[in-house]
Amino acid sequence: MGNPEGKEGMTPAELVRTEAAALEALAARLDGAMAEDFDRAVELVVRCGEGRGRVVVTGMGKSGIIAQKIAATLSSTGSPALFLHPAEAVHGDLGVLMPGDVVVALSASGETEEILRLLATLKRKGDALISFCCNLESTLARASDVVLDVGVEREACGMNLAPTASTTAMLALGDALAIAVSLRKGFKAEDFADLHPGGKLGKKLKLVRDLMHAGEAIPVVSAATAMTDVIYEMSRKKLGLTTVQDAGKLLGVISDGDLRRLLEREGGAALEMTAGEAMNAKPRTIAAQELAARALAELEERKITSLVVVDGEGRVEGVLHLHDLWGMELI
Repeated sequence: MGNPEGKEGMTPAELVRTEAAALEALAARLDGAMAEDFDRAVELVVRCGEGRGRVVVTGMGKSGIIAQKIAATLSSTGSPALFLHPAEAVHGDLGVLMPGDVVVALSASGETEEILRLLATLKRKGDALISFCCNLESTLARASDVVLDVGVEREACGMNLAPTASTTAMLALGDALAIAVSLRKGFKAEDFADLHPGGKLGKKLKLVRDLMHAGEAIPVVSAATAMTDVIYEMSRKKLGLTTVQDAGKLLGVISDGDLRRLLEREGGAALEMTAGEAMNAKPRTIAAQELAARALAELEERKITSLVVVDGEGRVEGVLHLHDLWGMELI
């Protein structure tokens, strides 16, 4: 059956440590000799986005699989990107490359035949060529505007042949590039949420504006509204409160709890009061662009069931109820 460890003394843990060592070496280069080249690559990608260009990532074989992941990470962090298969490119797919695009080419050897066949066109049509190579003297490296070193001391396999440590280094470098670009652009959690509307991640990144009750669903009375009409509005809108507004601006809130405490304290006289006399003039509020998860934390910390959503000038935009957050897997 042969030695499952690949070679004498090479355990699975040692294979992982070999990949970890490759990442440590990559990190050291990013801190030192490669820092300036990496910054140039970031600047090229940022400038590409400002000109409405895209990042076209290409690679063959295992490097191609890593290239697809890098393209996906760039896109999900605010830098439009796509994967170009180098073998398919020479059969028409090269038409996706447009002036202003930046190409990121992955090739450990720097001599991948399918990529070298594209070099002349890549240089002519694209805005810049960035390469991830182990061999900095290779044809691809010499043709690149920026070459980033993903060289490794050895691959993490007993025969030192299978792309393992080198592809791990490519993957980590691609992540570093994508995140550095997103930070340079000021990419925020709200932007990330807009690009991830589905699944569990999308739920965690929902914004208050996505879940709040707005428009006619907002319970609203004026400060002069009689308490009987306040109770009617609260019952009709079924959110456990009503806002008290003046020309759209929030004056206060009357909640079910406020009403109950008022009746316990004042008895029947409470029904003779107006909304302005009974309201809580300092209710808890939140902005529409806040994450729903933050709203949930606020509701739980304050032990309340609703938040009024207001803009920067205090105008009411909606009401967010605890029930709207249940089942959203925000924790």
